[in-house]
Amino acid sequence: MARNIQSLERAAAMLRLLAGGERRLGLSEIASALGLAKGTAHGILRTLQAEGFVEQESASGRYQLGAELLRLGNSYLDVHELRARALVWTDDLARSSGESVYLGVLHQQGVLIVHHVFRPDDSRQVLEVGAMQPLHSTALGKVLAAYDPVAHSEAAEAEAERQTFTTRTVVDPEAFEGTLDLTRARGYAADVEETWEGIASVAAPIHDRRRMPVGAVGITGAVERVQKDGELRPDLIAAVRDCARAVSRDLGAGRF
Repeated sequence: MARNIQSLERAAAMLRLLAGGERRLGLSEIASALGLAKGTAHGILRTLQAEGFVEQESASGRYQLGAELLRLGNSYLDVHELRARALVWTDDLARSSGESVYLGVLHQQGVLIVHHVFRPDDSRQVLEVGAMQPLHSTALGKVLAAYDPVAHSEAAEAEAERQTFTTRTVVDPEAFEGTLDLTRARGYAADVEETWEGIASVAAPIHDRRRMPVGAVGITGAVERVQKDGELRPDLIAAVRDCARAVSRDLGAGRF
């Protein structure tokens, strides 16, 4: 049987201690409560603080849970509620568009696919739930980077590592920012052969009751179906935006 890693067990115990208290705790209190030497406790706290899981009040030197830990907790809850609220609407979008539908959320420096509705035909398809897509080239990724400040920061940090998938992939920083401005101005993002040759996508943002962006929904299909006369089909753009607004309303966002 594999042994547990002691330092991780101590870090977890420290987070539980801070989560259960009604006040900030000092180093001595934390060390005493967990039966640790002050040096050991301080080393763990310093690591947790560097990762954003713990914050230290400058005036008193006491510790409390950090914003990053709270963000991760909210993201977990948001993803499950998002997927549950989106089931009916994404099924409807797949039927009305005739294309595959994807629901994505920010995960590290990419887009995590949390729901996938197959294209409603008899073609062979592979379920892509759990797959990762890039932020800079996909419609889902560009929507998240345009509306979510955290996603925008992640995209900026990965600037030097942006991969060119096709001749249409935008990697230049200024051009990418221009794409995000356009996305915000029109309320949706597009990917026409920027990630995969012969494939086009359209995506729109989903907001929660706090009017915060929590994900994106989009369709993906062959360029010749998603476009008409070299332009994205307006009916597909409208269908994707309607779906995003419907899911947002179900999450309590009201009208957008």
